[in-house]
Amino acid sequence: MPTIIAPSVLAADFGNLERDCKMVNSSDADWFHIDIMDGVFVPNISFGMPVLAAIQKQAQKPLDVHLMIVDPDRYVETFHKLGAEILTVHYEACNHLHRSLQLIKSFGMKAGVALNPHTPVQQLKDTIQDIDLVCLMSVNPGFGGQSFIEKTYDKIKELKQLFEDTKSNCLIEIDGGVTDQNAAKLTSCGADVLVAGSHVFKSADPLSTIKTLKNIN
Repeated sequence: MPTIIAPSVLAADFGNLERDCKMVNSSDADWFHIDIMDGVFVPNISFGMPVLAAIQKQAQKPLDVHLMIVDPDRYVETFHKLGAEILTVHYEACNHLHRSLQLIKSFGMKAGVALNPHTPVQQLKDTIQDIDLVCLMSVNPGFGGQSFIEKTYDKIKELKQLFEDTKSNCLIEIDGGVTDQNAAKLTSCGADVLVAGSHVFKSADPLSTIKTLKNIN
């Protein structure tokens, strides 16, 4: 399966959000990756519902919404109404992960689970059959532009083994520090989805940068 590229809108120019959304629409990217941060679960606050609604109006590709918030169940229906096709919650933020996954699926969305860098992939072995996507954080969540954590390669391999053991068809998404320098190794280890923020939006030619990531095998 070709690698899925999901530019992270957190790194876009918010003063030119319509322009940057149109760029993603016209690029080789597959999804829009949207980070929602509450300043509690992570030490930063990103955009909320009104900005996501504005992105939805422009986006012509699926919205991959990543909730870095406490008690995410409260907002599952809201994000469904705002157009999320994939909704990812953090393992560390869910007291009852199975219930959260079932709630997401009840609205017809794909259910994702994100793991912080310190969280072992084996924590998902009891819920893996209910998960459509696992997002491995390859930086500490909260801020863009951080350096990639090398341990991520081993976690991808561990996760692939868990999928094989449980006959899971989950996708593996990597979020944080993804560039054209590590993309090939990530996909060779088993990554299916690459989230790239600063590497795309801060580049001189975002369309070319996305095309390069898309064509890396």
